[in-house]
Amino acid sequence: MNREDFRPSNTKDPETIEPELRQALANFKSSVDAWSDAAMSRPREAKVQERRNWGLISKWALGCVVFAGTVTGAVYQNYRQAEAAKAEAAARAAEHERELAAQRVKEQTAEDLMAKVDSDISREVPSALEPLALMTEDENSSEGRKR
Repeated sequence: MNREDFRPSNTKDPETIEPELRQALANFKSSVDAWSDAAMSRPREAKVQERRNWGLISKWALGCVVFAGTVTGAVYQNYRQAEAAKAEAAARAAEHERELAAQRVKEQTAEDLMAKVDSDISREVPSALEPLALMTEDENSSEGRKR
């Protein structure tokens, strides 16, 4: 297929086309040329394809991960120190209670020992006339034996 097949058979020469059609085609061609010149001569910005800077993005992401890890580590370390301080305070309180209990037992033992020593060593103080009463009893009992 070529152009000759699409042309009417009676007109082989483009010059023989009707003048109205020729005028319409000329107007169309001039309007397309004018539009094309206007489109090509207008100022326009060069469109740059948006590129992602993956190096910068990965550096920021890694920095955020390191920062989050640092903060998390600090919070965890603070928590561990607080727990250790609580455990140490509880151990000191328990040790103090044990010392107080041992001291109470020691004091009680000392008091019991002093009471025992006091009861073993001490003797009853006689009343004022008791020695005389004993002497009279001794005399009475010795007289009763003599009789």
